[in-house]
Amino acid sequence: MDTKFDELLEFPCFQTFKVMGVAHERLTDDVVSCLQKHAPGDYNPTVKPSSKGTYHSLSLKVKVTSKEHMETIYTEISSLELVRVVL
Repeated sequence: MDTKFDELLEFPCFQTFKVMGVAHERLTDDVVSCLQKHAPGDYNPTVKPSSKGTYHSLSLKVKVTSKEHMETIYTEISSLELVRVVL
């Protein structure tokens, strides 16, 4: 992944990750479990359902320590089965 996070941000910092995925009871737990492996912390995601209820949008504030750390989090969350998009 070739991003410019290191040019745009000063690390360490808090970054809000927006995760959109299938509206399933496991979505939130899967995302938080993945985050605990890479950025342990106390997460309380905001969950918003889509208008038809097919998808959920999660917002989580995560402390990232470097460009590589941020890229790893994006990659790992994106690889989860229920996740469709990570912003």
